[in-house]
Amino acid sequence: MTRVVLASGNAKKLDELRRILEPLVPGVEVLGLADVASYDEPAETEPTFEGNALIKARVAAAETGLPALADDSGLCVDALNGMPGVLSARWSGVPKDQGGDAANNRLLLAQLTDVPDERRGAVFRCAMALVLPDGTEIVEVGEMPGRVLRGEQGEGGFGYDPLFAADGYDVSTAELSRDEKDAISHRGRALRAIAPRVADALRA
Repeated sequence: MTRVVLASGNAKKLDELRRILEPLVPGVEVLGLADVASYDEPAETEPTFEGNALIKARVAAAETGLPALADDSGLCVDALNGMPGVLSARWSGVPKDQGGDAANNRLLLAQLTDVPDERRGAVFRCAMALVLPDGTEIVEVGEMPGRVLRGEQGEGGFGYDPLFAADGYDVSTAELSRDEKDAISHRGRALRAIAPRVADALRA
C-alpha cells in the first residue's frame, strides 16, 4: 500500500477525498494531518485557489516526505464580482470552530437579499495540487456551476452546500447523496483529473 497525505484537518474533506480517490488509485492510503507528525500549517496568502493549494501541498510534502495533495476551493458569486472566492472559508470573519460556516451563510444571504433569481449565478471552484518530495508540482482545477438559493436547504455536505444548487438540479448540494455530489462536485472533478497523475507518481 502506498501513502499520500492530504494537507487538511477537515474530516469531511478527507472522507470525500478518500471516497473519490481510492477507487481511482487502487492500493492508495490517504492520510490526513491527524495521521502525521504535527507541523505549523502555512498561511494561505495567495490571491488564487491554485496558489493557496500549492502553498499547503509544498509544506506537507516537505514536512512528511510523502506525496502531498492539497486543495483550495470556494464559491464565486457573479453578483459579488466573484467573491467570496479565496476568502470563502473566512468570509464572515468568524472562525470555523466557532460557527464560521453558519455565519458565512448568513452573511452571503444578507448580501444577496435584493438580487433577483436570474442574477444569482455562482460557481464552486476547486484547485487540487499534488507536490512530490522531488519537487514535482501538478495542479488541476474543477468547477461546479449553479446558483445561490434564497435559504438553506438540506442537512448534508458542509460550508455553502445548503445554499447552492448545481445547474440542472432543483435541490441544494446538501440534499444530494454522497455519490450524486461526488459525481458533479468541483472537488470530485479536480480529483478525477489529478488521480492519474497521483497513480503515476506512486508507481514511480
